[in-house]
Amino acid sequence: MLNLTPRYTKTCIDELPTALQPLANQSLTLARLYAARGITEPAELDTGLSGLLPAEQLHGVAEAVRLLDVAIDEGLRILIVGDFDCDGATSTALMMRALTKMGAMVDFLVPDRFKYGYGLTPEIVELGIKTYQPEMIVTVDNGISSHEGVARAQADGITVIITDHHLTTKETPPAEAVVNPNQLDCHFTSKALVGVGVAFYVLGRLAKLRREAGKSTVQVSQYLDLVALGTIADVGVLDKNNRILVHHGLAAIRQGRCCLGILALLEQAGRDPKQLQAQDFGFVLGPRINAAGRMDNMRIGIECLLTEDWSTAQRLAQELEQLNRTRRQVEGEMRAQADSIVQTLAVDANADVDDASAGESSDIIIQNQSEKITDSAHKHNDHKRSIVLYQDDWHQGVIGIVAGRLKESHYLPSIVFAPADTQKTGDDDAIKGSARSIAGVHIRDAIEQVAERYPNLISHFGGHAMAAGLTLKRRNFEAFEAAFDNVMAQMDDTVFAEKKFTDGPLQASDFSLWFAEHLAEASIWGHGFAPPIFDGVFEVLSFKVLKDKHLKLSLRYPDVQYPIEAIYFNFDSSAWDYRAEHVHVLFQLDINEWNGKQSLQLMVKDLAVVENS
Repeated sequence: MLNLTPRYTKTCIDELPTALQPLANQSLTLARLYAARGITEPAELDTGLSGLLPAEQLHGVAEAVRLLDVAIDEGLRILIVGDFDCDGATSTALMMRALTKMGAMVDFLVPDRFKYGYGLTPEIVELGIKTYQPEMIVTVDNGISSHEGVARAQADGITVIITDHHLTTKETPPAEAVVNPNQLDCHFTSKALVGVGVAFYVLGRLAKLRREAGKSTVQVSQYLDLVALGTIADVGVLDKNNRILVHHGLAAIRQGRCCLGILALLEQAGRDPKQLQAQDFGFVLGPRINAAGRMDNMRIGIECLLTEDWSTAQRLAQELEQLNRTRRQVEGEMRAQADSIVQTLAVDANADVDDASAGESSDIIIQNQSEKITDSAHKHNDHKRSIVLYQDDWHQGVIGIVAGRLKESHYLPSIVFAPADTQKTGDDDAIKGSARSIAGVHIRDAIEQVAERYPNLISHFGGHAMAAGLTLKRRNFEAFEAAFDNVMAQMDDTVFAEKKFTDGPLQASDFSLWFAEHLAEASIWGHGFAPPIFDGVFEVLSFKVLKDKHLKLSLRYPDVQYPIEAIYFNFDSSAWDYRAEHVHVLFQLDINEWNGKQSLQLMVKDLAVVENS
């Protein structure tokens, strides 16, 4: 049997929160799902825009709105400085669309990650001054750590407004206005807004102010397609506030009330907008937008989201599709190399274990510029708590994806580095890393611990609990690797034991197309509001191994009168016992469409053969 952790252990109506019991009378399964995700009353599931938290809770929003209002009225030149990921692209497009409709003189600039790096740097400010001569700079999805960039802009008399959502433990830059739910003195009760969500709140409050004053304005809610895309693509936690935003953005796209660029991207992907699901923002649209920032320049992605011409949208979407194919190819090559390195390190670590058992032991000597730091760190494979890799020929644009894949396959915090400039790979040249984490390891804080212990090791860093970025000199890579793994070694063993959660068994009546469709539409599922996943013991009626890597099963469940089809993608066929009569399956409900017909299908996430008693 599989070793699974129940999300919710109460199974009868009487044990559920009182307010959910009427729902349980209609579907006990659905009521259990909501209770397991912290829902105690139906009102928490409301999706009306009136349920959004008030913008006034955001510290700094009133001053940001006042400054923008004046800038529009006085015809000041406004420059939006974005980020080179999907959240930054949607934030920039949202600002451009809304401010233009309000009558602003506005343009945008996105740093080329390969030349300027992340955030409002002095170099980006200087480029903006040279190209656009702005009188106001508004950052989106960046800026909360950009002290030097703010100072450079203000030295030229430029007003700076920062809108961001990233974490910081430092004082905010002395910009004229800073809006960030995660800044130290902000009491906005949802900290889960991503960059485009913060931009939406600022623009919504600005539109209201101008409407009340009888000035040119716009209905900002018409751009919720962009907010939904950026929120899911940036893996924003789906608290009630974000679920409302995504719900309305998703509905708009399904009805065709969205920017042409999104429709063109869906056309390239062969997806019907009417059938779009929330996860498609992250798996279909997000990667295509992100490909611009990873492989070329995010301006292509932003222009795709801004164009009002269908043929232009199709052309730009096609360019993004090609960039995404290139990204997949580069990623595949890098991941194969990374897997090979990890396997080699595992062999070496096992050899170290043998040496240690023979009586040998050693400390890791960390050479950091002119100082030597002696640090005891685990090098045994059994104790290796992280994956930290670098190669001179790796592509900076896809290191985050590769880190994410390594984290998923090995369930360890993973950091992948590449040269900041492929032409400069000397010991004193910069390398940039992208980190992805597991539950229980706050990756940004872990990197900060290294920086505090060894102040000269890391040049820059920042990020979230689950993802972060950092820069260091190539000569410091091995020192960082050892220091980071030492931080991980201080953590409890249980953190590194992956838990597989289940929402428990389904009732026989739940194995239906109706319930699968109803479940998909019941809520916005995703990060922080986990998609439902179930388990159960099934009788095996038949099986096939497809293309040597996919296991297709026909199953029977108690009290269900018809066979249930199941598919396990990328299954290790050598692990399958062809004599299996019963299997314990962890699965998600899915609807398979083939030749215009729909059928229920289980998407298998794990399985174990049940031994006959």
